[in-house]
Amino acid sequence: MQDILNKINRKAGLDLVSLLAEGLTGSELNSLLLEVFDRKVSNLDASELLKLYKLNRFVKPADVDVIRIRQKELDSLRLLEASGFESMELSPVSLLGVSSVLGTVSQKKIMSAIRGTEVLSDATNAMAIHIAFLRKSGNIKDGVVKYCTTQRHVRTPEIKVKGFTPHFKIACMVSSGKDAGNFSFEKDALLDHFHALQKLLNDVFSVDVKYFKLQAREGYREPKGLIHSVFSEISKSLPVRIGEESSKNNYYKGIQYKAVIEIGAQEIEIADGGFVTWTQQLLENKKERMLISGIGIEYLNNLLR
Repeated sequence: MQDILNKINRKAGLDLVSLLAEGLTGSELNSLLLEVFDRKVSNLDASELLKLYKLNRFVKPADVDVIRIRQKELDSLRLLEASGFESMELSPVSLLGVSSVLGTVSQKKIMSAIRGTEVLSDATNAMAIHIAFLRKSGNIKDGVVKYCTTQRHVRTPEIKVKGFTPHFKIACMVSSGKDAGNFSFEKDALLDHFHALQKLLNDVFSVDVKYFKLQAREGYREPKGLIHSVFSEISKSLPVRIGEESSKNNYYKGIQYKAVIEIGAQEIEIADGGFVTWTQQLLENKKERMLISGIGIEYLNNLLR
């Protein structure tokens, strides 16, 4: 990529990337890009569009049984609402930079757009920024709030693993609250998510959770005390294991978990989640707590198909 950028700079006779990224305001850059894309499109015809369609892996339809996956989505949302999670319909785009700033994902892996947006690649950080906005504006009271959604995500890195596609449907849950001492928010939130996830997989997909795997992550106060306290509480009612010591992870803090199922004698990690500091950062309040979960409902639907 750097070779291409160097070639562009030589053509322009200046450091064009620096000019665009640092020398223009957001509105100036947006106006420029709107004009550039308008001119690019004006040179296209229908036959060229078909050639581009063949080459672009992001724009093709998903290989799913549409009626079945829509029904599974509705069933999942109904079940999560019955478990206390309010459903939310997100925009297909999010703020430019939300995945990079909150999720610490390289912006080069995100499909950036114009008008200050990016194609949504992570529903949970979009939900986090909405929760922070509601709290800041006084539209939700103190206490734990819980939301859920199903959303098609677009991820640009190509993963050559069977079952993984450039865009896919995920069911998500988030719980947001404040530190209440003795890891009480953490234990209650994980139990909420685990019980809801267990019921969703069982009632909607007829699959049992074999076990939940907890992995310690850095960046949280007393991480070892946290994971052992959580394990002690959750193991009373659910199958849970503590995984091996994890390497540093900038996405999750304190605990990351996996929900493991078994299909055809093969263990599959079908859900992933953990604690994040996104609302802490957005609201500049160290007392804020947030747990997120993502369930690969389209991937699971295809496996069972």
